[in-house]
Amino acid sequence: MRLLIVGSMDGQIGAASKIAMDRGAKVSHVPDTTTALNMLRSGQGADLVMIAAELDIATLVSSLKAERINSPVVAYGIGTKADVAVRAIKAGAKEYIPLPPEADLIAAVLEAVSEESHTLVYADKAMNDVLKLADQIAGSDASVMINGPSGTGKEVLARYIHRKSRRSDKQFVSVNCAAIPENLLESELFGHEKGAFTGAIARRIGKFEEANGGTLLLDEISELHPRLQAKLLRAVQEREIDRVGGTRPIKVDIRLLATTNRDLTAEVKNGNFREDLYFRLNVLNMRIPALRSRPADIPVLSRHFIDKYARANGVEARPLSAAAIEALSRHPWPGNVRELENTMHRAVLLATGSEIDVAAIMLQDGSQVATAEAGSGDTAAIATARAGGTMVGKTVAEVERDLIIDTLRHCLGNRTHAANILGISIRTLRNKLNIYTQEGVPVIPPGDANPATI
Repeated sequence: MRLLIVGSMDGQIGAASKIAMDRGAKVSHVPDTTTALNMLRSGQGADLVMIAAELDIATLVSSLKAERINSPVVAYGIGTKADVAVRAIKAGAKEYIPLPPEADLIAAVLEAVSEESHTLVYADKAMNDVLKLADQIAGSDASVMINGPSGTGKEVLARYIHRKSRRSDKQFVSVNCAAIPENLLESELFGHEKGAFTGAIARRIGKFEEANGGTLLLDEISELHPRLQAKLLRAVQEREIDRVGGTRPIKVDIRLLATTNRDLTAEVKNGNFREDLYFRLNVLNMRIPALRSRPADIPVLSRHFIDKYARANGVEARPLSAAAIEALSRHPWPGNVRELENTMHRAVLLATGSEIDVAAIMLQDGSQVATAEAGSGDTAAIATARAGGTMVGKTVAEVERDLIIDTLRHCLGNRTHAANILGISIRTLRNKLNIYTQEGVPVIPPGDANPATI
């Protein structure tokens, strides 16, 4: 993990940085926010920024947001004065760390930032086979395409490959191709020069240069616009990029990984994805099976998430009852590991007895997970009934509309997450929502849902 400390290194913050280094963090230091911004723009990324409470936190946070530099900020200061902490939080800091430092507190902050559900937990043979292949190919520099349904943990597997690779001591950089607007993604990937376009107030190093020497993950690569696919192809072939507004090519040394929840072979046939780029990225191919296809993982993942959220919420980590384990194992988990994680988070908060029983296991729509008493009928029929009853009497277009609207509501209006769950592009989703709005169908406004990252 990369930690950037902004402010004076005198006194107790030096002790805090030593604690962080003892916990495995790579610590850098700059004296002020201007130097910090220049460092982050130059590609020397940070997984966490710690800034002295007396500095201009608001300007740093707003600048990071405006330039799409995704480094969380926490403030530090001497003592535990409430007014200092409140000012820091109001200015945009995620947390306030009082000095002198407590080792447990520093460790908790580092863990909260660096873990982010990147732990690989499994017991099923299907996942064991996936990891055997990952171990076999990790040492090479070949590009890897990781396929699998949304929520199965494709980025987690990518990070595992990086940790096992010869580049493990270098940076792992990830960019979500579906989450960044098309007109900004080129700059995000390749960087830009000062004045290259309106708003380019300084030179910005892109993800390719930031990952130099390490690993670059292109998440949801299928959502990349065809125009950018051509530029990406050159970067993949030549390991050479051009900044937006730049005058000379720049060599990069990276290992490329990519993920998708779509069938790229079909996308190539339909003309949505370049065949030459597909072959360049798909040197090695790995597929993560859906959670329902790896049932032995469900109990161990459930216990892992229970322990995680019990710690996070300061409550006792209760065991799962036998009935709860059976019910969890029977559920089809259309949202895969991400859905299971959210469900276990709720269960930790809702459980009242000595165990987490079926009554505490609530699904996203507020219903309870099906039990053995519900019968052994078709799980798809159960899911359909739970989602709103029979589909008989509806047209295909009506069923599709209801599914899209319900999924969007489930994602609290977040278009990107809804598109990932539905298995369609964000562009297709927006087009359909525009049609529904014109037809007078109520559509939930854009939101900022923030599901877990696994």
